[in-house]
Amino acid sequence: MATKIIYFTVNGRPEQAEFPVDCPAQDVKDLFRSAAEAGPHDILKLYNPKGNIINISPSLEPNSPNSCYKLEVVAADCNSDPLGAELAGALGFDLSSMEKRLQSLEKKILFEAGETPAVVYEMKKQVDSFREKLESVEHLSWLGLFKDLSEGTHKPSPFYHKRTLRKTREECEHVREKFLQMSSLEVSEEVRQYLKTPTFDNWQWEDAEIMVLLQVMYTDLDFIATFNIEPEVLQQFLFEVYRRYNNIPFHNFKHCFCVTQMMYGLIWLTDLRSKMDSVDLLIMLTSAVCHDLDHTGYNNVYQINARTELALRYNDISPLENHHCAVAFEILERTDSNIFRNLSVDQYKRIREGIIKCILATDMTRHNEILSKFKFILPAFDFTNKDHRDVLMMILIKVSDISNEARPMEVAEPWLDCLLQEFYNQSDVEKLEGLPVTPFMDRDKVTKPSSQTGFIRFVLLPLFIELANLFPCLEHHIIDPVRKALDYYTEMEKALEREKKNWAQSENAAKSKEVAVGRQDSQTEAGPEASKPDIQ
Repeated sequence: MATKIIYFTVNGRPEQAEFPVDCPAQDVKDLFRSAAEAGPHDILKLYNPKGNIINISPSLEPNSPNSCYKLEVVAADCNSDPLGAELAGALGFDLSSMEKRLQSLEKKILFEAGETPAVVYEMKKQVDSFREKLESVEHLSWLGLFKDLSEGTHKPSPFYHKRTLRKTREECEHVREKFLQMSSLEVSEEVRQYLKTPTFDNWQWEDAEIMVLLQVMYTDLDFIATFNIEPEVLQQFLFEVYRRYNNIPFHNFKHCFCVTQMMYGLIWLTDLRSKMDSVDLLIMLTSAVCHDLDHTGYNNVYQINARTELALRYNDISPLENHHCAVAFEILERTDSNIFRNLSVDQYKRIREGIIKCILATDMTRHNEILSKFKFILPAFDFTNKDHRDVLMMILIKVSDISNEARPMEVAEPWLDCLLQEFYNQSDVEKLEGLPVTPFMDRDKVTKPSSQTGFIRFVLLPLFIELANLFPCLEHHIIDPVRKALDYYTEMEKALEREKKNWAQSENAAKSKEVAVGRQDSQTEAGPEASKPDIQ
C-alpha cells in the first residue's frame, strides 16, 4: 500500500505522520490531533514553510525534515478542567492520563510498524459507524441501535448547483452543535492579530470556526462588555445569521465573513476606536454581518425585470438590500438572538437607523452618489460631524463589500470564480425566461480578466483611493494589492487576446490551405487538357 510521510513540528518538537494515500480525511485529521495532544473540539491549523495555512487532508504534499510544516492549536479550551476530572474521580482513575497513554500507544504502533495496521483502520471505521448510529436513533433499543440508517442521512453535495438553496435542518444543526462545542475555546493571540489584517485567508476555516472568529471580533472590540451582550445571545445571533445565508456560489456565509473581517481590519488599521464611538463601530460590524442575508444569487436587475415578490414589495427600490435589512431585524426581533436587547430605546433606534443606512448603501446603483458625497466633504472632514461620520460608514461598508481584490491573489481569485459562476447562472436564467441579459454576466461575452480590469480601474481604485486620502496608512494595505491585481488581469487579458489572434490566424491558414488543395485536386481530376489555353 502506497503511503505518504509528512514532517511537521508541534511546539518546536519534530514529528512525522505516515498514512496511506487513500486514507480518509477524518483519519488524517485525527492523526494530527493526536500528535498535538489536542481536545476533540480544539481548532488545529497547519502552516507551510512560507507561513500560509494549508488544509489538513490526504492530499497534503509530502515534504522533507528540512521543510517541515508547523502544526498549531489555534483555539483551545483553556478554562475547562482536565478531561473528565469529575467522572475520573467517580470512576477511580484519571481519564486524561489514559487518553495520553492511548495517544502514545498509537504513535508507538505507527513508529514500530511503519504504518497504521489495517485492523486499526477497521476498528476506527466500526467505532465511527457505531457512534453515528448512537447519534441518529431516537430510542436506544437494540433493534434501533443496529438497524441500517445509511439511507436516512442526507449529506448535501459540496457543489452549489446540486445543493438546495436553503440550508437543511440537519446541515444547520450539525454546524450549530460544532460551534457551541467550540464557542468556549480561547483563540491564540497570533490568530487574533492575523484576523485584523486584509491578508486573512478565509478558505482554510470551516463555518463553525468562522462563527468562533466572528465571536472574537465582538469580544475584542469590547462590544460584549460595553453593550451587555450575553454570550449565549451572541452565539444564537451568529447561528441565525449563518442559517439565513443560502447555499449559493458567492453571496454566502463565507462572503459575509470576508466582508465583516475586512470591516474589522479597517477599524483596527485606521484606529477608528479613537475617532468614533462604540455605537458607530457596532453598527458597522453588525451591518457587515447582515448585509447580504437571504441573498438568492440574482441581483436587483433580475428582481425588477422578472417582477419578483421582492421587487413588488419594495417598489423596485433596492429590493435585495431592503430584504437583507428586513431579515436582519427579523433575527433581532427574537429575544434569544437580539444582541441589542439590553440597550436603551434611544440606542436601539440609533443602531437600527445606522444599520439600515449602511446596508442600503451596498446597492451599487448608489455608488456614484455616495462616492460624490464623500469626495465633497473630504477636504474638511470632521469626525465630530454626524453627517460626515454617516457617509464614512457607508464608504467603509462599500469598501469592505467589494474588497476581495485587496487580498492576496490565492485568496482573491477563487472568489472571482465563485462570482462568475453566480453571474453566469443569472444570465442563463435570463435567457431561458426571455428577459434582458445583463451584459457583464453573459458567459458568451465575459471572460475572467475582462470582468475585472474595468471594474478595478473605474470602480475599485477610485473608491479605495478616496478612502486612503482620509487614511493614508491604507495605501500599502489595500491600494497596492489592488493595483497588482489590475496588472495581473490586464496581462491575462492581453494573453487571451494574443491566443485568440493566433487561433484566428491558424484557422485562416488552415482554410487557405484547404482551398488551395481543393483547387489542385480539381485540376488533377480534369486532366492536363484543362490547363491549356483556349485558342480560337
